Amino acid sequence: MGAVKRVLAVGAHPDDLEILCGGTLAKFAGQGVQVDMAVATDGSAGHMVIPPAELAAIRRQEAINAAAVIGAKLHWLGYTDELLFEDIPTRLRFVELVRETKPDLILTHDPDDYHPDHRVVSRLVFGASFVSGLPNVKTNLPAHPGVQPLYYFDVLTGINFSPGEFVDITDTQAIKKQMLECHASQLTWLEEHHSVNGLDFIDVMGRSRGMQCGVAFAEAFRPLMGWGRLRPYRLLPE
Repeated sequence: MGAVKRVLAVGAHPDDLEILCGGTLAKFAGQGVQVDMAVATDGSAGHMVIPPAELAAIRRQEAINAAAVIGAKLHWLGYTDELLFEDIPTRLRFVELVRETKPDLILTHDPDDYHPDHRVVSRLVFGASFVSGLPNVKTNLPAHPGVQPLYYFDVLTGINFSPGEFVDITDTQAIKKQMLECHASQLTWLEEHHSVNGLDFIDVMGRSRGMQCGVAFAEAFRPLMGWGRLRPYRLLPE
């Protein structure tokens, strides 16, 4: 096992992690790394027909099923879809998440992603991971020492995202698709609301990033370049 023994991936909605870094999470899991998958919102807005409360329950179970494919632990934060904002209680809940999972590496949305919830999650993770090691910031759990390296994963279709590192997911692309297939309600939403086939979508994205780095399928990341976040070794899986 490499330098990373625990990785925390935080997505705004059920299926974000599967689409944007599922192959990397599968690769981590296959190398014996503890993978924690956190979902900030309940996904209750993501359907044309199913009402919010019913949809939230469906999407939670879908997220559980997807995490189970790679033996990851799911953390369901349950904020209302499309209504996630930064405030003190939410900041502290994210601090608690970092303290609970004790990650060596955190993956989350790019701060300039297209979706409001994605941007809020990015800011919350940035802030929470910075202060999670400070004992004077009180939550139910003790401080997790240090400031964790933070990597931003790709955005949908890669618009305005400049990768800093790639992960070859050629061997885990099929597992990534298996994880996404667990999100049946969202695959329907993508077809009806965006006229997009979700499985084809991640194939195209994976091939595009793979072409950029000379492999069949890849996922792209951008490390946060900041004091305390950097390490003198590779953190993403080989």
